[in-house]
Order: sequence, then C-alpha cells, then structure tokens
Amino acid sequence: MAGFKFNARVVVWALVLNLCLFPQMGSAQLRRNYYANICPNVENIVRNVVRQKFQQTFVTVPATLRLFFHDCFVQGCDASVIIASTPNNKAEKDHPDNLSLAGDGFDTVIKAKAAVDAVPSCRNKVSCADILTMATRDVIALSGGPSYAVELGRFDGLSSTASSVTGKLPQPTFNLNQLSSLFASHGLTQTDMIALSAAHTLGFSHCGKFANRIYNFSARSVVDPTLNRAYASQLQAMCPRNVDPRIAINMDPNTPRIFDNVYYKNLQQGKGLFTSDQVLFSDPRSRPTVNAWASNSAAFQQAFVTAINKLGRVGVKTRGNGNIRRDCAAFN
Repeated sequence: MAGFKFNARVVVWALVLNLCLFPQMGSAQLRRNYYANICPNVENIVRNVVRQKFQQTFVTVPATLRLFFHDCFVQGCDASVIIASTPNNKAEKDHPDNLSLAGDGFDTVIKAKAAVDAVPSCRNKVSCADILTMATRDVIALSGGPSYAVELGRFDGLSSTASSVTGKLPQPTFNLNQLSSLFASHGLTQTDMIALSAAHTLGFSHCGKFANRIYNFSARSVVDPTLNRAYASQLQAMCPRNVDPRIAINMDPNTPRIFDNVYYKNLQQGKGLFTSDQVLFSDPRSRPTVNAWASNSAAFQQAFVTAINKLGRVGVKTRGNGNIRRDCAAFN
C-alpha cells in the first residue's frame, strides 16, 4: 500500500509539472510539414483552390483573413466559426459580431476541404482548422504580403455557440488598454496586436461601424479630433446621415487591395477608420511602433509573420478534445 501511495504521488506530481511546463499542450503538436506522410500535397491543393477563388473575387482575401481571426479569438483556432446553426443550436457565425463575415471566407475553406478530400489518401485526414490556417497564409501572399511556413496539426473543435463569442472580439471603439488586454488574454503582446491590426490594410467595413466618429463623437455632434479633416469629409460623403449602415467602405483609403505597411502611414495622417486603429498612433505608448513600421516594410512583415503564427497556436485542439470534420460546416 505504501508503494502505491508513493507511485500515486509521483504520477500526480508529474501531471502538475507537465501542466506548469506545457500550459498549451495542444500547440506543442503543431509543426511544419505535419502532413508530409499523411497528405503530402495538401498545401498545393489548398493554394490552388485559394488562387482560383482569388481570381473570381478579391473579397476572398479579407474574408478569409477575418475568418481566421474571428475563429482563433473565440475558442481557439478550431474552425468552430464555420459551423452552421441548427434549430437546436445558434452557432458562432450567427453572433452579431460575426454577421459581417463575408461568405467568401467560408466558401474558400469548404471548397479547399472538398479538393483535399477528393484525393483518396487524404480523405478525412486534414482538419478544417488547418485548411483555414493554410488559406489565410495564401491570401496574404496573393495580396502582396509575406510568404511564410505554417505550423499544422490542429483538430477541429466540438462546440460552436453564439454565446461563446460575446466579449471575445476586439471592437472598433476599443482604446489601447482594451486592445492590449484582450490580446494578452491569448498570449499575444502589444507588439503582436499592433502587427495583427494591419489586417485592416485590406478589405472593407460598414458605415455603421464608424459613424460615431464622423457625426456624434462623444455625443457632442462633432468629428473625432484624431480623424484627418479631409478624410472625415470623404467619409461623410460616402456615409451620409441615416444611410444604410451596411454600405461598405475601404478600410485603407489608399491601397485597399495590397497587404502593405501603408496602414501605418495612414495612421500617421489621421486616416485610421476605426477608433481602435487610430489609437495605435494617438497613444504615445504604441506610436513608436507605428512610426517604425511605417518606414520599414520588412520589419513590419517580419513582426506580422511572428504574430500570426503565435495567433495560430491559440486554443489548439488535440485528438483528445477535437476531431477531423467530414463537413466543415457541421459536426460529425
């Protein structure tokens, strides 16, 4: 009996030590070339589908990139955001914060999954979460951003509820403290946050997301003083009062179809569309990083690759708490 007690203590101590040393056990399984002996050509298969979608519509780029962020920030990078709602379950994608996700992101992943599973040796071997990760890397490269190697080995999540989204995503009105705190909760630094914010160099937003900055700042019926006056006038012309709040406006007024560091140059000129964009320059704690990357594209791209790979490790599911979905939009 004494021997049993000793062994039990050793086992418990070992488990505690493992939890201390490896708090993100799921991310430890990620590695490059994960599918080398499982589905060797998977990255080319996904890349070809993404390229075809890109040729059909540029919206594929910002839609896929946003889908990845919105997925990872809620329950980790597990493709739970792609699950369709059922009569018995309102899924993540139907939370108000996700309703603006463009359908082309979902379509890209579903088509890539079909192409992968069309190869007999690959069928049901590659997770939707990994396909989304690869597709995100590919749309960044196709729009002029950096090419980088992705870490793979994620399993798909087993849960998707609209209620799990509440409070998990950054909001357009956030200040630096709110942004930094939210990203820190996922193990991401302020530098990572500033780098990932440059995803707003692509795509569009809707008038309703920033109307408060051009018409009723702080309930005083004035323009946000951190907003460039000429830019504010342009936004007012595109988004007049009482206009349909769903009208789309480019996030980057200068190079909206190119993944570049112009995002930071825009912030220097007061042309950040959201409060959460412009605050990166108006707050003296983050301004030096904005200035550095506005003048050094290579440094920005390196920081972005580091940050998006770190984001891709958040909440990774293992075989023990995930699976590989046959249909990305439905649980097995």
